[in-house]
Amino acid sequence: MAKKYKVNVSFNAQKDLERIFFYIAEDSINNAKKFILELEEKIYSLDTMPERFALISENIFFGTNYRQITHKNYRVIYKISGNSVFIMRVVHGAELLDL
Repeated sequence: MAKKYKVNVSFNAQKDLERIFFYIAEDSINNAKKFILELEEKIYSLDTMPERFALISENIFFGTNYRQITHKNYRVIYKISGNSVFIMRVVHGAELLDL
């Protein structure tokens, strides 16, 4: 059986999800709900094999070991520590990463 990780969503990532929801909801509340549910499903799938996704290129600049999972135009930036996965940010792919 695969090792299970605890997925923790940071305050900043929660705010990112809210911002994304309200941005999409300006056009369609149903699309916003659907998108966030899909994104959260991907996020919580990191409870198994979170190392399967690529390291981010910004690690060179930040001196970090962060990884990313993508959903449509968004990047979920996370780190693995022990038996936990920490979701750091959820950003649009065109945005500069600000940790």
